[in-house]
Amino acid sequence: MNFISALTPLQWILLGSVPPAIISLYFLKLKRHPVEVPSTYLWTRTIEDLHVNSIWQRLRQSLLLFLQLLVLLLAIIACFRPGWRGTTLIGDRFIFMIDTSASMSATDVGPSRLEAAKKHALGLVEQMESSDVAMVISFSDVPRIEQAFTNNRSSLRQAINKISQTNRRTDIGEALRHASGLANPGRTSEAGTSDVQVADALPATMYIISDGGVPAVPEFAPGNLTAHYTKIGTATPKNVGIVAFSTLRNPEKPGQLQAFARLENSGEEDVEVDVELYLDGGLVDASSETVPTDGAHGVSFVLNDVDSAILKLKVQYKDHMSLDNEAFATINTPRRARVLVVTPGNDALRFAITTEAAARVADVAFAEPATLETQEHETLALAGAYDLIVYDRCTPKEMPEANTLFIGRLPPAEGWSAEAPKLSPLIIDIDRLHPMMHLVELGSILIYESLPLKGPEGASSLVDADSGSLLMIAPRKGFEDVTMAFELVGEYPDGDINAKTNWPRRKSFPVFVMNAVRYLGGARASLNVVGSRPGRPVELRTEAPTEQITVESPTGVRTKVQRESQNSFIFSRANELGVYTVREGSEREAGQHFSINLFDGRESDLVPREMIDIPYFDETTERVGVHASAAEPSRKEMWKLLLILGLLVLVFEWYVYNRRVYL
Repeated sequence: MNFISALTPLQWILLGSVPPAIISLYFLKLKRHPVEVPSTYLWTRTIEDLHVNSIWQRLRQSLLLFLQLLVLLLAIIACFRPGWRGTTLIGDRFIFMIDTSASMSATDVGPSRLEAAKKHALGLVEQMESSDVAMVISFSDVPRIEQAFTNNRSSLRQAINKISQTNRRTDIGEALRHASGLANPGRTSEAGTSDVQVADALPATMYIISDGGVPAVPEFAPGNLTAHYTKIGTATPKNVGIVAFSTLRNPEKPGQLQAFARLENSGEEDVEVDVELYLDGGLVDASSETVPTDGAHGVSFVLNDVDSAILKLKVQYKDHMSLDNEAFATINTPRRARVLVVTPGNDALRFAITTEAAARVADVAFAEPATLETQEHETLALAGAYDLIVYDRCTPKEMPEANTLFIGRLPPAEGWSAEAPKLSPLIIDIDRLHPMMHLVELGSILIYESLPLKGPEGASSLVDADSGSLLMIAPRKGFEDVTMAFELVGEYPDGDINAKTNWPRRKSFPVFVMNAVRYLGGARASLNVVGSRPGRPVELRTEAPTEQITVESPTGVRTKVQRESQNSFIFSRANELGVYTVREGSEREAGQHFSINLFDGRESDLVPREMIDIPYFDETTERVGVHASAAEPSRKEMWKLLLILGLLVLVFEWYVYNRRVYL
């Protein structure tokens, strides 16, 4: 604290003479006129008054005297203008951005990082001038405007206090675009744009209150927006988090289940933790693991005779964040894909799709092309009764509500076309990264003729030849259509029906058919939501066609979800961590499950960043970042507070005097 004199020396002398004058009033003797009265009682009171008011007698205790001197002392101290060094906000328009991502639940700053961030934001509000305006934005992977621009401090404080913790990851990009749009109306926040500005831009100062664990935001143009970053969190937090947890069945032992997990340690030293695996709430296995600092460590478990279960992995370690100390995985009863093959006759295709391996993952039915004309088939196809329909040398009247594989024909859907047939195409490239082409070799394949394909928007070629694409896949309303540009069996010019390629004689053909069944049929056949994270929409498929399902959250909140047009259900309220239950019929019936986990190494790394990577161009066109910075230093006066306190003391002194209380 420091002082600044507000009076001249003469004024100080005059002010200093006031306390002795007040005290002397209590020493002076009151001059009274003698009065004759017939009462001895009144004489006694008079004698007491003479003793009390005799000049220069010893001063008795007096509350009034103390209060008067206290008021004067406060006034004298106020004249010294006491104060302290503080900070002040720069500008008159402010945007307070508060991080609510999962890492802000860390308790290395009590009671949590989010509460510390809110406290800091409240302090910034108190530093505003009466004419300043501000707004409040909370952000995780999506921004939320808690309070629009206002100069009402009470509204700003209420908006800050009601901000709640989320389980989501951090992505500041969208929040920055919101803030930039407010400071630069009529323009986008992307660099290099040429938008026409439709309103005057008003400069604003943005305060980002976060632990800095955000991905880079490239090509961001702040315009009239000035950014300041306030770092929340200690330099040495402790945390061991589960960043991955998955299950896999042993292909050689279908009843055996393998569980894999990955742990990461963001602390400064290696730690030993206890890892526990629970099956349907009961402990089934545990191990002690050492997780290296700034590194990852793998953990695996083996379970036998598991068809359907809920697995929970728990790390027993006292760290600064609990959200990533548990992870869940769900194993639902496997359901075989429903596959329909419509063909006039194809022994090679029938043999490849009815192998023992295919029978374990799919129920395959065969039909003649004439079936496509029946009302029963149209009803089933449009109701989503099949997961995959294979059309061999035939086409339906209308595309079904299912994935499709067309062999030698074009789908009757918009965007598909083909050029004139080309003889003896030569394969030149294969997309080996796509699941449909996994372990498929086509080096020695001979093809009689093909129709060079052209697909709709979003289509991609899986097999290219010198004459064009031989195999192409394209999306359609949530489904996928695969088209093979050549026939496996067909009619030659002389009328003979025979094989038109030697591919079915190669080992790669049954491999391709199995890939198609698994990808186009099995990929959507069961309720399997692997690696889903909070806030992301979850696409669900049901056992049988139905118009509505019920999803129950880990806390018991039930949500009814209506069927989408593509025979799927989109659940968009997966904000809680844990296991969700999906019921297709009665809400009392047991249903399938899926899990939502944090699984984000950036959120589990609690070390606060010294700088947020938000590049922008300054006057020298050099890209810089937003560093942690304090507000502008300023002097904070307290003389107003002292005068208010003195006024309160004076009011109390007046009350004492009027109550005739003397001590």
